[in-house]
Amino acid sequence: MHGWLSGPESGSAAPVVMFVGDSFTVGSGPVPTWRTYAAESARLLGWQPVIAGAGGTGYLNKGRVGRTFQQSFEAELAWRPAPDLLVISGGHNDCRWSAESVRRAAESLISEVRTHWPRTRILMIGPIWLRDTPRRAFRVRDALSSLAGQETIPFLDPLDEPRITGTPPGQLLPDGIHPTAEGHAHLASWLTDAIGRLAKGEDHQGP
Repeated sequence: MHGWLSGPESGSAAPVVMFVGDSFTVGSGPVPTWRTYAAESARLLGWQPVIAGAGGTGYLNKGRVGRTFQQSFEAELAWRPAPDLLVISGGHNDCRWSAESVRRAAESLISEVRTHWPRTRILMIGPIWLRDTPRRAFRVRDALSSLAGQETIPFLDPLDEPRITGTPPGQLLPDGIHPTAEGHAHLASWLTDAIGRLAKGEDHQGP
């Protein structure tokens, strides 16, 4: 494998990358899991993905399924062999909670992941808002970014990317919040570019 997780070298196995997240990660409406930005990024990067989580969930928010990210990790991922990388993506659904409480919940998840899989890399992606980002989302983003810095985890910030926060209406589902399949492909393009910069040791949010 190249320096970071830029893809498999010739003859080597594809990196196993697990995602845990909310509806942006697992899909919503007419967009199934295998067409989300997580799945499309894996295709583009040559990864073997395992995608976990559920719509409406977050570090604290349990959504309709009644579980947090940490509980989704325990139920869907922790029993599997350790992956090369775990991507934790979210915070959108945690904006009604205090930023500090979201940070503590994220810290608990990271601690459990590192205890369970000490050699697995972790990548955090902050809250995703495609348009009209509320102020409270930035507070959650700042708390998660600060934690990532403390834990020496790369942090990617969708709220600092105009091509995401300015997503055109044609790439949004009728709810005005979630992306269409085309919108997910757009997110995947952003993520793969960011992963490429990480692989080259270039600038990114977090360490």
